[in-house]
Amino acid sequence: MAADEQFYEAAERRIEYLTIGMGAAGAVVAGVFWGPRAGAWFAVGAALSWLNFRWMKQGIGALARLSAAQEGAEKVRVPRKVYVKFVGRYLLLIVVAYVILRGFEFAMLSLLAGLFVVAAAVLAEMIGQLLRSGAASRSDS
Repeated sequence: MAADEQFYEAAERRIEYLTIGMGAAGAVVAGVFWGPRAGAWFAVGAALSWLNFRWMKQGIGALARLSAAQEGAEKVRVPRKVYVKFVGRYLLLIVVAYVILRGFEFAMLSLLAGLFVVAAAVLAEMIGQLLRSGAASRSDS
């Protein structure tokens, strides 16, 4: 495995761990400050955010493997399950969001905040990479 692939796989793993950790921490904070119901809805949003990231990662990984395997082929075949994962993650999120919004009384802001946990995890990973590269460049000089 190339060093670049290892680097990106490690970053993806850290993003997943950060998403889970930030989701749990956010649910606890929301539960303490705004009540257990808000904490539970934050956790639901964070779980959906994590699931969306995971399915997106799996879909892109499948496309990358297919493109490498079919390199030079005149007609490229993409299995239906790849399309299902790409479209299915959006459909699942839309259906779950609709059911939650229509069927349950809840703290909407908590759910929406939870949905943005993966964005916060990506931002934290970017900042970590910048700090690591800055420290490495200072030690090289």
